[in-house]
Amino acid sequence: MSPRTVLVVDDDVAVASIHKRFIESLEEFTVVGVAHSGGQALRQAHALKPELVLLDLYLPDINGLDVLARLRAEDATRDIDVIAVTAARDLESVRRAKLGGAFRYLVKPFGAGMLRDALAEFAQSKRRLDTQPGAVIDQSAIDAIMHDGRRQSTSALPKGIGKATLERVAAALAQTENSASAVEIAEATGMSRVSARRYLEYLTTAGRATVAPRYGQTGRPEMRYSPVS
Repeated sequence: MSPRTVLVVDDDVAVASIHKRFIESLEEFTVVGVAHSGGQALRQAHALKPELVLLDLYLPDINGLDVLARLRAEDATRDIDVIAVTAARDLESVRRAKLGGAFRYLVKPFGAGMLRDALAEFAQSKRRLDTQPGAVIDQSAIDAIMHDGRRQSTSALPKGIGKATLERVAAALAQTENSASAVEIAEATGMSRVSARRYLEYLTTAGRATVAPRYGQTGRPEMRYSPVS
């Protein structure tokens, strides 16, 4: 089987190089191009026709979400899948990425395991779609395809994230009236603030929670997490 082709897009040359080396270390993938701006990304997407774009949303010329919208708007690139990688945690960016058909949304900084899982899910999704072109499939197969990339499974959790603890944090978050901070979740679960924040960030990247800053009169904003129903 030919390797899955990937275009890496990141304005940081060093980060793009790290992503390229990591992706090419995976047997099922090959990087066909690297771009450092939105304009370069669009030109290379048209020329190279990759199956997947690893797309940074903070680019110097065109916002990555606008790049995603342009890819979807043109016949030549509308079928290219996108994994968004960004430090943006605001709900509007997540909403636009979802509506634009992003396969996954990874919040920086993320570990190699999380990127590996996202790529594995993408490859599995492509295999499902490529196995029997033109075939008629049942509801369970349709559900499996339609849910690809929507919510990360807890069956392959990254290192440092335990299933039982994850569900305990999720339950504590679900019991809040509107939102909670990492400190509040730590107090509710009896874990450290650092651990609570790590689990909350994982729930956010997995699509099970959202996060937004709450600004006070002084100092850094407090990050507030809300459950996704």
